[in-house]
Amino acid sequence: MPKALVVSDEVEERLWTDAVRAVSVDLVIGAGDLPYDYLAFLASALDAPCVFVPGNHDPDLSGYTRYGGLSMKDGFPTVWPGPAGGVNADGRVVDVAGLRFAGLGGSVRYNEGPNQWTQRQQARRARGLVRRARFRRWRDGRDVDVLLTHAPPRHLGDREDPPHRGFACLHRTIEVLRPKWLLHGHIHPHGEPVPDRVAGGTRIRNVVGHRIMEF
Repeated sequence: MPKALVVSDEVEERLWTDAVRAVSVDLVIGAGDLPYDYLAFLASALDAPCVFVPGNHDPDLSGYTRYGGLSMKDGFPTVWPGPAGGVNADGRVVDVAGLRFAGLGGSVRYNEGPNQWTQRQQARRARGLVRRARFRRWRDGRDVDVLLTHAPPRHLGDREDPPHRGFACLHRTIEVLRPKWLLHGHIHPHGEPVPDRVAGGTRIRNVVGHRIMEF
């Protein structure tokens, strides 16, 4: 069973030291709103791959491509602002450390910042993600193990203030993809216990801070 360090939203200083090398995991999972240097450090220190989605406070990573070992944008070589070696799962279906991830980063739009989407925009992105997951399932018979998001589904762990409302489209995405897990950040518990929620056969977990999980 793959074992992962799952992080989101809140940097934990004790993890940003060599002491983290005592943790034994197969991968690092980021659910957004963390410095990309932090994710890169964790992956390097733990000698583990990193898969992540961006949060609403993260830089915009859209438009970057890889060509011949170079990072490109608008046809010109450039430095990718994401974590070194990290796999951006936003809008994609990716296989990392034996797990299949489908990713949808960002939050509900509440200002003009990056990685923010209206309910309609995110629903369109979710439909594209479902098409990609279905194609992968048709090709190799494998289902999605983890739906990795920054914001939670609407009414399943979100809040009522505009920036922290969840995405309604995630209910349909869960229904169709049937992942074992949905991991999200964005909603800070402020010290309160946050129970897992369940939708169908999918367990929904708020991973703000850090969690050690076995899949």
